[in-house]
Amino acid sequence: MVQALEEIIAKSSSIVFFGGAGVSTESGIPDFRSVDGLYNQKYAYPPETILSHTFWEENPEEFYRFYRDKLIVKGAKPNAAHLRLAKLEREGRLKAVIVTGCLAERYRDEVLKEIPEVDAVLGIGANEFLGETIKKVLAGEQSIGMYGDKYSLIIDSRRIISTENFAYLKIAEGCSNCCTYCAIPSIRGKYRSRKMEGIIDEAKWLAKVGFKEIILVAQDTTRYGEDIYGKGMLPELLTELCKIDGLKWIRTLYSYPERITDELIDVITREPKCVKYLDIPIQHCDDTVLKRMNRRSSEADLRELIAKLRERIPGIILRTTLIAGFPGETQEQFEKLCGFVKEMRFDRLGCFAYSQEEGTPAALLPDQIDEEEKQRRADIIMQEQMLISDEKCAEQLGKVLETVVEGFDRYAECWYGRSAGEVPEIDGKIFFTTKDPVSVGDYVYVKITDTMDYDLLGEVVQGS
Repeated sequence: MVQALEEIIAKSSSIVFFGGAGVSTESGIPDFRSVDGLYNQKYAYPPETILSHTFWEENPEEFYRFYRDKLIVKGAKPNAAHLRLAKLEREGRLKAVIVTGCLAERYRDEVLKEIPEVDAVLGIGANEFLGETIKKVLAGEQSIGMYGDKYSLIIDSRRIISTENFAYLKIAEGCSNCCTYCAIPSIRGKYRSRKMEGIIDEAKWLAKVGFKEIILVAQDTTRYGEDIYGKGMLPELLTELCKIDGLKWIRTLYSYPERITDELIDVITREPKCVKYLDIPIQHCDDTVLKRMNRRSSEADLRELIAKLRERIPGIILRTTLIAGFPGETQEQFEKLCGFVKEMRFDRLGCFAYSQEEGTPAALLPDQIDEEEKQRRADIIMQEQMLISDEKCAEQLGKVLETVVEGFDRYAECWYGRSAGEVPEIDGKIFFTTKDPVSVGDYVYVKITDTMDYDLLGEVVQGS
């Protein structure tokens, strides 16, 4: 795959690069939504507002406070992607900057106004105009803005895969849950499922070209099919995917608790290819806070679901995300959330300080909580989870885990990978040594001998 890309670049004289957080985070530069991201900050304005020329002119003190705190990243160095892009630019082959995606859809003209280096901006529904836009930019036209109907966004199309030993498989676009803190429905539109036939065909193609793991993604995977089939069809989809030769692990992310049915649990339980791992974003446990978030589950519902999953799928890995400091969250409600985390003992957990998203109902709620207090609460939750994670990692000592090889760490001088219990790019890694030669994409059995924060350390069992 890398060789094929090199051949394409070598033959190209005009290159247009589309980049995002995936490039800069490799250098340790924060993205927007991770634990250390730009949205987890102590400021009265969202980062996209602060990082504008207008804001700099009107609020220089606040701008530079944010700049010093968040944008001066000590030790950050250009990574391989940056160096290669710089080389392409010196050679005169990198010729345009085009902004697409959610930021482009949401702020449209502001991007062209505030970032003069941008040649064109394409909204969510303008993907079909991409080729036309590139031609215009290369012909010398500038400040191009194109914004089609977001519901015309093509969701059934073959794409270039940028990952090596796993592939994301998108099963739907948009969201209809309308949580009060989230801008996704207004940016990407209502939930639209892909037809099952198209998903199956893409999965077969992925298996044919060598991928053994696929990860189903959508804003809400458990809602799949309701809009075009009249009912949730995720269990049926998983059953069909498990029939595809060549696939080894099938993983599902972003499962909403109220739509995890007995039928879905049965499929995950009986199908060996279905990874015993569920990502369930519950956001909170207090009933009042959940209602203010427009979430459909109650604390009792969540407790019942978690108990059922652990009973019916022994050894299941449960991941969740939480929001601390939601408008109106009292100290008592926050302490209740802390107690819930201690009691439920999630295997994986991320907690984010509430971000006041422009244009969302929650942004207009009374009793907004101070930025420092929100972050303090999120930090407390993560400290509690660190203790749980330490204990969970210790429970793996002495176990032998089937591990997919992901690469070699030249600093640690060992290989690394992950088991079925870790999501790539999110959860921890398994670092291991081996006497036998291995390659990226191989599956080996690793005996766990030690732990390090969220990571596991071990050695390959001979003969695996």
